[in-house]
Amino acid sequence: LTATHNLKSVSFPSISTGVYGYPVEKAAFVAFSAVKEFLKNGETSIKEVVFVLFDSNTYSAYAQQLEK
Repeated sequence: LTATHNLKSVSFPSISTGVYGYPVEKAAFVAFSAVKEFLKNGETSIKEVVFVLFDSNTYSAYAQQLEK
């Protein structure tokens, strides 16, 4: 989808970590792993990836994962 529309940025929420109760730490790991793999494996127009996080606990978990 990003290549088809030549997108320069994309954003992702912390999927299922609210009402559905998926562990935030696992979600952060999966999100960063998927984005790294996507960016590493091929041509892309993406220059910026934004994670949309709804509270400070989620932000902290993603920040910790980013440091790894």
